[in-house]
Amino acid sequence: MVSRIATTAGMPKPRPRSAVSARVRSIPASGIRRFFDILATMENVISLGVGEPDFVTPIGFRNAAVRSIRAGETSYTSNYGLLELRQALAQHLVERYQVEYDPKREMIITIGASQALDLALRAILDPGDEVIMADPTYVSYAPTTLLAGGEPVYVPSTPQGKFKITADEVAARVTPRTKAILLGYPCNPTGAVLTHDELLDIALVAEENDLLVISDEIYDRLVYGGHQHTCFASLPGMRDRTILLGGFSKAYAMTGWRIGYAAARPDILEGMMKVHQYTIMCAPTVAQYAALEALRVGEPAVQRMVEAYDRRRHVMVDGFNRLGLTCFEPEGAFYAFPSVASTGLSSEEFAERLLLEERVAVVPGTAFGPAGDGHVRCCYATSLKNIKEVLVRLERFLERRRPV
Repeated sequence: MVSRIATTAGMPKPRPRSAVSARVRSIPASGIRRFFDILATMENVISLGVGEPDFVTPIGFRNAAVRSIRAGETSYTSNYGLLELRQALAQHLVERYQVEYDPKREMIITIGASQALDLALRAILDPGDEVIMADPTYVSYAPTTLLAGGEPVYVPSTPQGKFKITADEVAARVTPRTKAILLGYPCNPTGAVLTHDELLDIALVAEENDLLVISDEIYDRLVYGGHQHTCFASLPGMRDRTILLGGFSKAYAMTGWRIGYAAARPDILEGMMKVHQYTIMCAPTVAQYAALEALRVGEPAVQRMVEAYDRRRHVMVDGFNRLGLTCFEPEGAFYAFPSVASTGLSSEEFAERLLLEERVAVVPGTAFGPAGDGHVRCCYATSLKNIKEVLVRLERFLERRRPV
């Protein structure tokens, strides 16, 4: 027998291979992470960076979770999630948006809306398929598309246009490789909201080009100033073209519970289920019971939180504009996206110096796409006391940069 050592002797050594795939290496780390690594080492920091309600999950939802534990409800649920929760969600969508889904065949409970997005993209994309999305937009949209083998195609938005994308701009980017349009409105990071008519125009583009639409409506309940949220799936002819994503993190102050959902026609939903069942099995059982209680009794709590965000929104935006940081008035979500161009600093320079000099954490706009340059994202899901203190520190910061 010839030994393996002997047969390879004298052969050239293979080039070292990376332990990490080329696809993952091609994706940059989140632009948010570096600032929070710095923040973790500092004291007396007021953070406007994390997109998370400052409210504790309402006690009724927490008690429902405790009851489920005491009742021994600690086993797996169906891969699709608790049927009772899916039924309640289906009823919720009918009552709010007049859109109907079969809870047994067209709905799945996920680990937050983020997992729902991942499932949707992995279920529908073939290598090289294109997904049209706004710029700036939520940090995970492009990376998740790339990880699913697709290619993100950006539609830049501007403060002059209230950070909205238009149907004409979307249509101009459709190619034979386009598979879907990915919408996230109300928008993280800008707070932009698309009207019913603006969404209807985009729906016509999807119909004319036989495209799917992934509509991330995690902020659907957080709209202000008389604006109304339009569920994309409720538009004429769009129910069967739409993969509707939502969750409990934002409106119900349940970020750590990690409960989201997706609704789609049966063939798409079943494709998503294949990915889900081989990677996750099911969303946490106890969290599903808390979400069920949120749907049953949570409306008063939602309204109280929305009213608080609305008050904070006005204080923050008015303060930014008074200080010379021009800020479009956000109409939804809980973010302001002021321009920092007047300071002469880039988004990243502004964010880093403000953190180091005044202990205020914001997120550079470039974390959300190239069109975010010159802006920073500021979350107003924090107390009015904190917002007012931020404005004091920010004024001090800006005063040091004024010409003498």
